[in-house]
Amino acid sequence: MTIQAVLFDLDGTLLHTVPDLAAAVNAMLVDLGKPVLSEETVAVYVGKGAENLVNRSLTGSMTEKASPELYAQAMANWQNHYTHINGNHSVFYDGVKEGLALLKQAGFKLAVVTNKPERFTHPLLERTGIAHYFEVVVGGDTCPVKKPDPMPVQHACRLLGVEPAQTLMIGDSVNDSLAANAAGVPCWLLPYGYNEGRSVHETQCDGIVNTIEEAAQRLIGTRTSP
Repeated sequence: MTIQAVLFDLDGTLLHTVPDLAAAVNAMLVDLGKPVLSEETVAVYVGKGAENLVNRSLTGSMTEKASPELYAQAMANWQNHYTHINGNHSVFYDGVKEGLALLKQAGFKLAVVTNKPERFTHPLLERTGIAHYFEVVVGGDTCPVKKPDPMPVQHACRLLGVEPAQTLMIGDSVNDSLAANAAGVPCWLLPYGYNEGRSVHETQCDGIVNTIEEAAQRLIGTRTSP
């Protein structure tokens, strides 16, 4: 079945957002009297939503949870800082704007499916000038669950009016591939993002592309080839 729609992850896929996320995390940690973290460490903590980012930053663990009282204080603090920082230092990866333009011009339906809360997703897309490319935006709090659960991917397909088999997910992590595969959506991964410290070459997916522009060219090529 021909691909009609493309779903994109946001952080680590379209935009390098760790500088913003790390700045907000470290402002939070300073306010709490805790040592700051390197951007490299914060990058490993990114991928499963703001709740996990804050917990991991507090505990230094991928799985441990901070006390409810500390977590609540830290989350409110982080949200306050991130609201003001969001987009200040984020940059596009090579080929993103070119790829989005190619796909839009070719008539593909485009959506963002991210674990970032909607209150931060929409301003970031607007601030970076790419909001107009996307017919649908599914944030980390749009559905009751986040990726790697398939529900956000399924929800995006319904809103776009396409079948899963007509849809492609492009992301940078195992969260994207697991969510897409469980929803019956093929998934391509990019090698430059935030796969919780792991190589995408170790992650099961349907293909690896170096840039969004390369992905666009491949998709358009499948439409025009005999």
